Amino acid sequence: MASMRIIKVNNLIKQLLAEIMERELSLKIGVFITIAKVDTSPDLRYTRMFVSVFPEQESHYVSETLKKELPKIQKHLYRKLHMKPLPKISFEIDTTAQEADKVEKILKEIF
Repeated sequence: MASMRIIKVNNLIKQLLAEIMERELSLKIGVFITIAKVDTSPDLRYTRMFVSVFPEQESHYVSETLKKELPKIQKHLYRKLHMKPLPKISFEIDTTAQEADKVEKILKEIF
């Protein structure tokens, strides 16, 4: 279980990243991303951000765009975060929805 401090840091980083990505990240028309989860390490040095992508087939495009834009996103985040140490951000595509769909299809086939 994460400490209350880590939970607060995760919520703050999620909020700030959402604002930064809305303003600074330009994606193709019709591609949407949502921050599904933010997970910061207990020592506050690393933060993994899980994003869900719509439509799902654009996941690779979004992943490449986030890798390319990561230094700019991180710079904007560091300007707004007033804490030490500043966490290094990494992005991962959240596949929870796709996995849930697979399980649901399997269950429908069984019943």
